[in-house]
Amino acid sequence: MNFGLIIVGDEILSGKRQDKHLPKVIDLLAARGLSLAWARYVGDDPDRIAADLRDAFEGAARDGDIVFSCGGIGATPDDHTRQSAGRALGRPLVLHPEARDLIHQRMREVAAEQGQPFEPDRDDNVHRLNMGVFPEGAEIIPNPYNRIAGFSVKAGDGGVWFVPGFPVMAWPMIEWVLDERLKHLHRTDAQREQSVIVFGAMEATLTPLMEEIEARFAGIKVFSLPSVDHPEWGRHIELGVKGTGDGVAAAYRHLLDGLHDHGAKLGPELVR
Repeated sequence: MNFGLIIVGDEILSGKRQDKHLPKVIDLLAARGLSLAWARYVGDDPDRIAADLRDAFEGAARDGDIVFSCGGIGATPDDHTRQSAGRALGRPLVLHPEARDLIHQRMREVAAEQGQPFEPDRDDNVHRLNMGVFPEGAEIIPNPYNRIAGFSVKAGDGGVWFVPGFPVMAWPMIEWVLDERLKHLHRTDAQREQSVIVFGAMEATLTPLMEEIEARFAGIKVFSLPSVDHPEWGRHIELGVKGTGDGVAAAYRHLLDGLHDHGAKLGPELVR
């Protein structure tokens, strides 16, 4: 089972807005001992959104993947996520009764704040109900900011969870999903990393050592992050291991021994 993230919107790909969802979702997952396996950015293209969602639903059904999709669930012409989800699933879109009631409640509150009567049959209010039209069989995700719900669709042991693109709405909704619907997936054995700065070495020279560690220590991954212009360390490689449990420390000791055998010049050690 993997966690995935889809971020929808031309404004991200054009550079008009900087994405904030990726680092936030990484933090939200890490706080619960979880990690993100993949992320995709897609513009406001219905066919591409449907294709990415089809992949997400297939992964959910096959492997139990959990995927969050941020953006495009509004009711303006450039919002295509709800419709694309229906296409990916081969399901019709229907007005969710609970989402409808929450939209009506929100409209009543806004009308009261403005000293106006609540007119559910007014054209703009009828149009707002489109924000509660989801693929058949969807469940809602409550929105504490303005009551306009997101939605989720299960597939096998996994599913895809759809939230708005606005961080002020999306992030509390994702937290709610993690704590109210996915709490059973929280882990106390969070992934750890240990690494060391290596000066004057080539990745190709160190690759056999990296391969040996991954083969010897089950569940441990070795990572190599080269840098050519670090402001403090200059040209170097951050070489380390990551995983869970006691294997991280053992693999790291083996890594240091191997580096010493290579005569590598070592700098600071890092723990995350």
